[in-house]
Amino acid sequence: MQTSASKVLMPPAQIRNAMTIDVEDYFQVSAFAPHIPRDSWPSLACRVEENIERILKLLDEGDVKATFFTLGWIAERYPAMVRRIVENGHELASHGYAHLRASDQKAEEFLDDITRSKALLEDIGGQKVLGYRAPSFSIGSKNLWALDLLLQADYRYSSSIYPIQHDHYGMPDAPRFAFYPNGKDGLLELPVTTVRIFQKNLPAGGGGYFRFWPYPVSRWFLQRVNSHDMQSGIFYFHPWELDPGQPRQDGLGMKTRFRHYLNLHRMEGRIKALTRDFRWDRMDRIFLG
Repeated sequence: MQTSASKVLMPPAQIRNAMTIDVEDYFQVSAFAPHIPRDSWPSLACRVEENIERILKLLDEGDVKATFFTLGWIAERYPAMVRRIVENGHELASHGYAHLRASDQKAEEFLDDITRSKALLEDIGGQKVLGYRAPSFSIGSKNLWALDLLLQADYRYSSSIYPIQHDHYGMPDAPRFAFYPNGKDGLLELPVTTVRIFQKNLPAGGGGYFRFWPYPVSRWFLQRVNSHDMQSGIFYFHPWELDPGQPRQDGLGMKTRFRHYLNLHRMEGRIKALTRDFRWDRMDRIFLG
């Protein structure tokens, strides 16, 4: 794998960080797959519309534009919500169709998934879809072929490799910042942000870790990436993370329950703090020029 870097070298005060949202509902989380059959999804109460409205209002109040990595399954059922995202000036990107991990698919299945979701989102949103994020950051050292297929499907960038050690995903030896895995004629990969401390990558780009760390720690991590590494950070969260009233699932293991429900009631306030403390923009504007 070639790792040609794409540097962002600006004074820290001028660095824009990328705000991203993975648009999926609470019952589509990969960790819930053993407990919630896929064929039950259509019968479950969706909460994504209401949560996206809260997010759009929050971003508008902070004068923030973001990138929404959206499931085709969601877009198909809530096209008006997708159009609202676009009308508010945000970037529409793909999260695949039905939240299937890239690492669980064969090449032809993956190509069909990313092609189908891209066409669907472009048809509904009326704008070209340039970016893709694999569910659960499921592109790594064993399925880098997926990046070639994304380029074949006319994507410009991916944000699917997380350079950390994790029990469900991660490629800790991958570059921490924007790089071209197969040279500059290939796809641009934009890893979620980590901070390098004591020769170890620590997750600093959102999700459950953002709910786990005290907010001052997360703020310091991102400030270090901006000031020490002189790089734009990439932050992500899910609509269900702002929803402490979501239905609780039975039969979950202690680790899964802890990871999913920890500090949901604090998430909205922490996102608002991020919008005050840092500069933000869409992925395409920061990394594609």
